[in-house]
Amino acid sequence: MLCKRIIPCLDVDCGRVVKGTNFVDIKDAGDPVELAAHYYKEGADEICFLDITASHEKRKATYEVIERTAKKVFVPLTVGGGVNSVEDASRLLQAGADKVGINSGAVRNPQLISDTAKSFGSQCVVIAIDVKKTGCTKSGWEVFVRGGREATGRDALEWIKESYDRGAGEILLTSMDADGTKAGYDLGITKAAAELTNIPIIASGGAGNTQHIIDAFNAGADAALLASLLHFKELTIHEIKEAMKENQILTRLI
Repeated sequence: MLCKRIIPCLDVDCGRVVKGTNFVDIKDAGDPVELAAHYYKEGADEICFLDITASHEKRKATYEVIERTAKKVFVPLTVGGGVNSVEDASRLLQAGADKVGINSGAVRNPQLISDTAKSFGSQCVVIAIDVKKTGCTKSGWEVFVRGGREATGRDALEWIKESYDRGAGEILLTSMDADGTKAGYDLGITKAAAELTNIPIIASGGAGNTQHIIDAFNAGADAALLASLLHFKELTIHEIKEAMKENQILTRLI
């Protein structure tokens, strides 16, 4: 049985870590390199770095910040933002990423998943999926792109399955409804996604306390993505892992 992972998420805009609620009401949360180094020392299992406006602004992620971050952390680093080609993915890996997060680019061109997995291996392909319960699709959950700005009409569960079939190694599943609310993860889609594939599901959006994280793991998540709880020092990684051990959830010792 694999250890469950705690992954701090650095949503980066203009070189600063930011955090909002339901993808709006954005607040500054600090320097990405300093935060990444802090979380690494605190016991994070991985670090996720997402340039949240790269796709909307039709530009690439900030390679210089990624390079500096990669020099400070020695756990897997996932980087996403503006990935539209295998060449974009290659550049991120060269800058120091261990895994590449692809969101809008994959929805526009699903073949990008297959091509990236073929070039670098499924283990480094993380498909980030932003979902909202709109009731406009078969499952009720709809995929959004461009930093949550644009509805696609795609059913979230169908897209998860297609991403898996095309070679994705992990799914980073963010509930736009729960994001930043601290009311808990969307356990419904977490459970549905976990039952649909045999690749890791990373739950994202909504954690407000350690019980919410435990609930996500019990719903089938393999990892929990965390932002505001950590950025604004409401919980530490040590406290979270202590709670995991108390609930008999296997975690990497710190």
